[in-house]
Amino acid sequence: MLSTIFNLRYCLITWPAILVLLAGLLMAVFPGQTWWLLPAAALCLASVLIGIHDLRQTRHAVLRNYPVAAHLRFLLESIRPEMRQYFFEGDKDGAPFPRDKRAIVYQRAKKDLDKRPFGTMYDVYEEQYEWLHHSIAPRPAIDSAAMRTLVGSTCPQAYSASLLNISAMSYGSLSSNAIRSLNRGAKAGGFFHDTGEGGVSPYHREFGGDLVWELGSGYFCARTDDGRFDPAKFADVSSDPQIKMVELKLSQGAKPGHGGVLPAAKVTEEISRIRGVPMGQDCVSPASHSTFSTPTGLLEFVAKMRDLSGGKPAGFKLCIGHTWEFMAICKAMLETGITPDFIVVDGKEGGTGAAPLEFMDHVGMPLRDGLSLVHNALVGIGVRDRVRIGASGKITSAFDMARVLALGADWCNAARGFMFAVGCIQAQSCHTGECPTGVATQDPLRSRAIVVPDKAERVASFHRNTLHALAELVAAAGLSHPSELKPHHFLRRASSDKVISLAEQYEQLRPGQLLADPASSPRFAEAWALSTADSFARAT
Repeated sequence: MLSTIFNLRYCLITWPAILVLLAGLLMAVFPGQTWWLLPAAALCLASVLIGIHDLRQTRHAVLRNYPVAAHLRFLLESIRPEMRQYFFEGDKDGAPFPRDKRAIVYQRAKKDLDKRPFGTMYDVYEEQYEWLHHSIAPRPAIDSAAMRTLVGSTCPQAYSASLLNISAMSYGSLSSNAIRSLNRGAKAGGFFHDTGEGGVSPYHREFGGDLVWELGSGYFCARTDDGRFDPAKFADVSSDPQIKMVELKLSQGAKPGHGGVLPAAKVTEEISRIRGVPMGQDCVSPASHSTFSTPTGLLEFVAKMRDLSGGKPAGFKLCIGHTWEFMAICKAMLETGITPDFIVVDGKEGGTGAAPLEFMDHVGMPLRDGLSLVHNALVGIGVRDRVRIGASGKITSAFDMARVLALGADWCNAARGFMFAVGCIQAQSCHTGECPTGVATQDPLRSRAIVVPDKAERVASFHRNTLHALAELVAAAGLSHPSELKPHHFLRRASSDKVISLAEQYEQLRPGQLLADPASSPRFAEAWALSTADSFARAT
């Protein structure tokens, strides 16, 4: 209700109506008196001037969409930050995202001071609290711009990726101005922007930032009229020099194994043209792929993507489910000799858009568990040096990055953090089309709130300052590069009287262990025995 009343679309109607009602009330309360006319007129004039300023300023998207009214949010914040967080973002336990993580993103994106007085806000003796070992002999911090990883070293078009990049978010889910801001920021900061499965839109291309084209089960931008994969279209789109890598999406953390539907009523002419889907029909992303059905078929398709793209690094993204299915992919790598150039492990805790509650809360493996499994499985079959691993799922801080890098990731993808940088205030209305800051909407009046040059600078600033913080963490641990981080550098309070390292929590395989002696691994032995290269089904 309040969103409707105070939105820019209605403010020219509702605010005069409210002022007229207020004037009528004053006339009724003070009949025959006019002393209140001057302060009332001054108040009206001040409101008009503030509203005009709000509409013209570029710093705050929420003020551009909710002139005058949105100052309440900033008033509460100026009185005491906790008041705004309580009224607008929930308490610590019920909030959709930890408030300290949101604060980090906002500060680094806006170049504010990212320091805090009076110690940690965490109970360091509470179970699950985690920390990084520091060194008594810390090293100088390296240049964060040098922290990159080479993907597809044997490919004709190998790519040097930043350690922090923009995770998959489609145009259609995000507004055109949000996509523009993200890509312009990626261009300025020298990192990549994953397109999401919605296809490569003109807004991804406008500023020339590096792209990773994600191809989902709907094969958008590379599909035949009946929804199957079209090799010729794929080759044409992927030949764009702006596209640096191609990624096949098997599943995503928010709703693994589910698929999706964009109803026909929401398929605009623009989306129809970009995705290659007909008007008047539902735009369907099936739960499974139609092009392959076996682990061997998956790897052959990834190799085909690499060839069709002209030798660009090719890989796939998944949220881990049945562990024997990933073991089956590993066996297919050994039998075919085909390895993907990269694998992106998506955690079930990720997902910036809407998903069914049961899937969002209870389906899929969390990032750290899935990442550790994938890394160690590749080590165990002796191919880890040929496959790079990306990690995504609620990664917003340098500590988040350091932890997953220690568990085996080569780089990190973040969605939520970059959405915050663009202006998201986590109103949790992504699925309604009524995003108050214009980030997750196709309403042009709402998306006008995003001023692309300003938000692009915030995107680049968040990236730059987060990598700088990572470099400082690495140096504090006495290390020279993030690649030196290992599970034993991180500790977790398992109970009130027990502390364990991540190396103790997650079994670490030796190179080739799954080939030489799979039964020696308690975590992997059963899944390895239940897997076959020619089927995703559980072997009996």
